[in-house]
Amino acid sequence: MKSLQQSKSDETELMSDSDYFVHESACVDAPCEIGSGTRIWHFSHVMSGVRIGHNCNLGQNVYIDADVEIGNRCKIQNNVSVYKGVVLEDGVFCGPSAVFTNVINPRGFIERKDEFKPTRVGRGATLGANCTVLCGTTIGAFAMIGAGAVITHDVADFALVYGVPARQRGWICACGVGLPEAVSEALHCTACQREYRLDGDQLQALAEIEI
Repeated sequence: MKSLQQSKSDETELMSDSDYFVHESACVDAPCEIGSGTRIWHFSHVMSGVRIGHNCNLGQNVYIDADVEIGNRCKIQNNVSVYKGVVLEDGVFCGPSAVFTNVINPRGFIERKDEFKPTRVGRGATLGANCTVLCGTTIGAFAMIGAGAVITHDVADFALVYGVPARQRGWICACGVGLPEAVSEALHCTACQREYRLDGDQLQALAEIEI
């Protein structure tokens, strides 16, 4: 991962020598770190202090706020805003116009930067188009958030949730296929053959999942 320290006047030279791509219309504020193979597209803005992993893709008009952490192989689609306090682990997919927040009770005339609440999205999770994630929540690994959902509470690993407010509707495999309704503690994906074990309200994969 390379650190971006140069001034704006040096940006063109830096991009030509780097192992990541920044479109000429995008703005990347130094200092920040961008991993190899990452692409940042038209009119996007990455603020200072951001860390972006390897092989990520930031679509058009994406905003990444100061000090945000993004893991490897994340895909952030057009018009997504990722605000300060958010952490995206490896392999997260953010659908078009997905929105994060960082203050639970904002007012335009009251400064609340010292009240930011952290949000974490676990590895391999998917956020559907136009969903909203309220701050202070954790979305579990490989969870699937439906389009237009509003997340107000923590989401379990492998949970399928949608609605306003979002509620869990079932379980989903790491491959993105819904798991059949459990008839015992064992669940089996008919698409990729992965196996899971249901322990109360938590689902666990029986083998390591690579992304």
